[in-house]
Amino acid sequence: MLGKKLVTAQKRGETRALCLGLGMVACSMMMYFFIGITIVPFYTKSVWTTETVCKVLKANIKDKVFCPNSEGSEDEEIFPYPCLQVWVNLTASGQEVMLYQTEDTLERNPKCSYVPDKLENSKEVKARIETIASNFKKYKTFPCYYDPGGTQTNVILSRLYPSKGLLFAFLWPTLMFTGGCLIIVLVKINQYVSVLSAWQ
Repeated sequence: MLGKKLVTAQKRGETRALCLGLGMVACSMMMYFFIGITIVPFYTKSVWTTETVCKVLKANIKDKVFCPNSEGSEDEEIFPYPCLQVWVNLTASGQEVMLYQTEDTLERNPKCSYVPDKLENSKEVKARIETIASNFKKYKTFPCYYDPGGTQTNVILSRLYPSKGLLFAFLWPTLMFTGGCLIIVLVKINQYVSVLSAWQ
């Protein structure tokens, strides 16, 4: 009687462990799919792939401009802010080009090097842009990214999704997938050993 209860409890534990392993594998596959349709297209679409050194030539703050809204966006998303323009000397080619913060900055407003988030306090936005301009004037040399193919003549300060960030995004689903597969294998080995010992 006691042996039957132990066998029943063992089977329940194996079933739960197997369900856990299958659930981890399923969740990891969903995470792979989500990363594949969100982060990977932005990473592959970016042409600014080669790192080089940029030297600041001038950093000017022009009059306030309005952030152009994309199609389908509401008028509330349009807000004025000082336009910071940073021109740098590209070490790789020696050209004078305009610097943008990220790929998204160029899409949002190609006239300005930095596009702030919408803030209620315009003084805070102005102070932030002035701080950024002073930092560029202070630290004249810094790493940046350019397009080796030449389709984009401008450069960016940082990529939205660098190679390290992409690898880090794939790390967690990989660990979950490996853990799930390991649990399934251990359960199958345990079942095989149980059957083998019972047969003997």
